[in-house]
Amino acid sequence: MTQTHPGVMPSLEPAADEDPDLGTQLASFLDRHNEELVAFRRDLHMHPELGFTEFRTTARLVERLKEAGLQPRVLPKGTGVICDIGPENGPTVALRADIDALPLPDEKEVAYASTIPGLSHACGHDVHTAVVLGAGLFLARQAALGLLPGRVRLLFQPAEENPGGALDILAAGGLVGVSRIFGLHCEPKFEVGQLGVRTGPITAACDKVYVKVNGPGGHTARPHLTADLVYALAKIVTELPAALSRRVDPRSSLSLVWGRMNAGSVANAIPDQGLAEGTVRCLDDEAWHRAPELMRALLHSVAGAYDVEASLEYVRGVPPTVNDQVSVQMFKDAGNLVLAPDRVVTAPQSLGGDDFGYYLESIPGAYGRLGVRTPGGREYDLHRGDFDVDESCIPVGVKILAATVLTALCELPEAGLATDLEGSRA
Repeated sequence: MTQTHPGVMPSLEPAADEDPDLGTQLASFLDRHNEELVAFRRDLHMHPELGFTEFRTTARLVERLKEAGLQPRVLPKGTGVICDIGPENGPTVALRADIDALPLPDEKEVAYASTIPGLSHACGHDVHTAVVLGAGLFLARQAALGLLPGRVRLLFQPAEENPGGALDILAAGGLVGVSRIFGLHCEPKFEVGQLGVRTGPITAACDKVYVKVNGPGGHTARPHLTADLVYALAKIVTELPAALSRRVDPRSSLSLVWGRMNAGSVANAIPDQGLAEGTVRCLDDEAWHRAPELMRALLHSVAGAYDVEASLEYVRGVPPTVNDQVSVQMFKDAGNLVLAPDRVVTAPQSLGGDDFGYYLESIPGAYGRLGVRTPGGREYDLHRGDFDVDESCIPVGVKILAATVLTALCELPEAGLATDLEGSRA
């Protein structure tokens, strides 16, 4: 086998004892490793860990990557892994998987159900991890054969659900030297074998807001002698979202929704303080950056009309995930080559948040949707205790990411890459 050395661009010619067809190589790799990848996913599913406590998951990844001759690096907090594959020179493309679970009990009756009470992989991060691991192992094999025209960086990110893990990856230099980044998320609305892609915003920013209202308090028999704080808070809760909707472009999908409201403890006393908590979601990056200042101005305007004092605590969550057009086309080209015809579809926008958006604020890339539903089968929704996937999605995801990386690294036209991938359609 041809060995790859740092600083030397590998040849794209296959080794003498290797089949030159990449599709055949992918199929051969998955024949040998699919059971292992499914078992790896099930192991993670049985042992879910919350954000920044993914020590066992991290250890399992480090162990398997080292077995492949790689040199994974654990993040400073002890969870999460960065691992480079291939030569140092040439372009670098990153693949990201999130590795944390959710504080939800597993309600499934399967052999691989969670063994940790109250925790489960109810969002498919175990699948994301197995898919990126599989793609990484295949690409490491290609690098050893001298068939990888650049470098691949695997990012196994902690704490997506918290969120915040993406910032730890960035702080650790995870995107230094990276040209593009790609990731996949489970999509139960799509069948196995489908890839959902979308140019522009695909997931929303998600922030938290806390509005505190203060007044002198008083008796409900004499509201005119005090400030009717409960009434004022109710006006803030109803008028603030309405005012926001008239101050920003409706195409930004800026949405303020309250989840909690609290004021007073008895029926005949006007309280001296109240609280409302909610979330702000937005698909437009510019509107997202403007939202705190605009909300403060509107809040003070509404509160002033009722003679109460109002303060806003605006807690940033994650930015919108805005896919780059060129990167989306790379996803499409790769998907069209490794999937059956007409299996690359348009993914809907979601007002759910994902800290993949932090990466796309720094470099171009794309976040795709991996179909995980059994054709004709039941749709298991995300963030529910009974969520599960058809595990045949794992080899599909490996094919998509491997082909996308090679597309991005080689920047080959579709016809050129199609020659190498002939026979790789699922």
